[in-house]
Amino acid sequence: MYDALKGLAAELLMPLPMMVVAVVVGISLRQFGLRRLGNALCIAAVSLLMLASWAPVADRLLGPLERRYPAMLVPPDAPVESIVVLGGGWQPEPEWPVTAQLSETSLPRLMEGLRLWHARPEALLIVSGGSSQAWLPGMAVGYARAAQALGVPEASLVVLDSARDTGEEARAVRDRLGEGASIVLVTSASHMPRAKRHFEAAGLRPLPAPTHYLTGRQSSGWRYWLPGAEHLAKTERALYEWLGRLVVKWEH
Repeated sequence: MYDALKGLAAELLMPLPMMVVAVVVGISLRQFGLRRLGNALCIAAVSLLMLASWAPVADRLLGPLERRYPAMLVPPDAPVESIVVLGGGWQPEPEWPVTAQLSETSLPRLMEGLRLWHARPEALLIVSGGSSQAWLPGMAVGYARAAQALGVPEASLVVLDSARDTGEEARAVRDRLGEGASIVLVTSASHMPRAKRHFEAAGLRPLPAPTHYLTGRQSSGWRYWLPGAEHLAKTERALYEWLGRLVVKWEH
């Protein structure tokens, strides 16, 4: 029940559904004779949605999260026992190559994990992520298939395919490695602050290795100044992460 409510709240508190509801309420107010109030609500909703879809706003919301921890350009000098790649999304379509089955979030996470593992091949590569649908194999299974196709031996892989969110992933890694284990944690840059808190709350010592950056890719040109769906997605990602950080302490 908690997972369902958490997922529903996360969806409803995003800019698009909230502004659609506000417009519907505004139109309803107009029908009841409150034209001025209804118009004001509709204009405010559309204006806020436009701002949420504007790159300067989206980048300022998401950028601080992505820049919280620097990229791990070189693996740490200390021995690395485990490299943990957190789940994203995948579509196990048998007619597609394994790399195409990974989502735009999962693919850079796995590639970063593989880059670090090739620098430290003595380390375990732990791939994580379950599925919310019984018929669909866990995300970690897709990671494992792609990793093996790209040269990682089965003996170097640990597949944790039961965890459905970041808190469960942290606890699954702790149960596998033991409390106090030091790991290299690979996930999207915007997700890293929240993920690190989850893993620390689970009793682990994560070394951040962020990847999959969304901001800073287009800072000039006329397209940057036009509202767009890709910028709305960045705003949604920022809001999702800030909301997720509020419940970290309740999940451990």
